[in-house]
Amino acid sequence: MAEKARVLLPLLLFMLVLVRKGESVWLNIPRSGNKCVTEEIHNNVVVVGDYVVISDDHLHPTPTISAKVTSPYGNVLHHKENITHGQFAFTSSESGQYLTCFWPDRPGQGGALSVNIDWKIGVAAKDWETVARKEKIEVRNNFQQEAEMRGVSESTNFRVAWFSILSLGVCILVSCAQVWYLTRFFQKKKLI
Repeated sequence: MAEKARVLLPLLLFMLVLVRKGESVWLNIPRSGNKCVTEEIHNNVVVVGDYVVISDDHLHPTPTISAKVTSPYGNVLHHKENITHGQFAFTSSESGQYLTCFWPDRPGQGGALSVNIDWKIGVAAKDWETVARKEKIEVRNNFQQEAEMRGVSESTNFRVAWFSILSLGVCILVSCAQVWYLTRFFQKKKLI
């Protein structure tokens, strides 16, 4: 048994190292009152948040909550009521602590609630699928431009090659004509 533990312990530790850290936060909302989470965000940063309510008592329908996101100076960026899930997205206009609060719509009724909130800030908030689709379009356009440029380049290379062959032929003909003229010239001189 101890030998199995010695083998399994390093394997378990290795697997824990491989597990990636989640970006979600679970909040247990009290039956009455609210639960808030803050995030320090700099100015001009894209923020996206998804949240979903889970009833700890597995009630159907799932009890609803209200959600509110405010800026450091109290500006309301997102406010929804009677929801079980939602999403907010904004570009920060102020630096500081942004506050997100959740509370049950019917305080004191129902069981315990949990909210899973997934914050994505800055680079993580970027919609990479849209960027990838856009990049494919741009890449396709780049391929078309490259194909056109390659066609022009090959056509130019073809013309330059024929011009070089023609120039070489003219040079050979002129050289032959000069050799013929000079041999005739010196033959006449020799006769005289």
